[in-house]
Amino acid sequence: MRVKLFIPCLVQDAMPEAGLACLRVLRAAGVDPIAPAGQTCCGQPLFKLGHAARVKPLARRILDLFADADAVVCPSGSCTHMIRRYPELFPDDPATAAKARSLAARTYEFTQFLVDILHAADFGATLPTTAVYHDSCQMGRTLGLSAQPRLLLSHVAHLTLLEPATPDACCGFGGPFSMRFPGVSEALTHDKIQAILDTHATTVICAEPSCLQNIKGALAHNHTPLQTLHIAQVLATGLGGMKTCGGAAPTPPAGG
Repeated sequence: MRVKLFIPCLVQDAMPEAGLACLRVLRAAGVDPIAPAGQTCCGQPLFKLGHAARVKPLARRILDLFADADAVVCPSGSCTHMIRRYPELFPDDPATAAKARSLAARTYEFTQFLVDILHAADFGATLPTTAVYHDSCQMGRTLGLSAQPRLLLSHVAHLTLLEPATPDACCGFGGPFSMRFPGVSEALTHDKIQAILDTHATTVICAEPSCLQNIKGALAHNHTPLQTLHIAQVLATGLGGMKTCGGAAPTPPAGG
């Protein structure tokens, strides 16, 4: 299986350790991912601001870079969703729209690929801490990925996962939303941080880099010393003895 890794901007620029952890975990799961050079932003911020035409050049580049991949794996639900929306950009270009539909069908969020395609659950990870998992809006509401990350975390030794009162409440980031509506954004972030603190957890885990960065910044602003980790970093804490869910063989990716 030819797997390529799409690196979100925030992972590239602010948390490269999460990207490296993704590579390590995927290799432990039996695939040898490639992170193509020359990747660009998926175009999500421009798209959300209504500049769909300006996203087209970015989309075309990504379509070319990942054309030969059996599966594209992305450690971000929001970037995954953006790539899956590429067909909408080319209503008058049937050839490019067909390429976009093909790529959309082969693009998976990181935890989705591990659980639903590779059937990988246990990487021998160990994290002696109490933690909350934050369900990002794109992961939970848009992609419907709530069970997959929790299944992976259930196999992490010595990790006690606590559920806040509203685990899927927005963290207040929302990409351009936080800049256009700062008052609402700050209120949402305040409520999210309080819900986390009410659990008395010492670690926040998330599969969405933008949410993780927002929560990390808010905790630092409040001088609250909680650890923040991308789920890939948690899984990479120990990579010996990786097991599969029920011993199932990998599911062929769409179109593969």
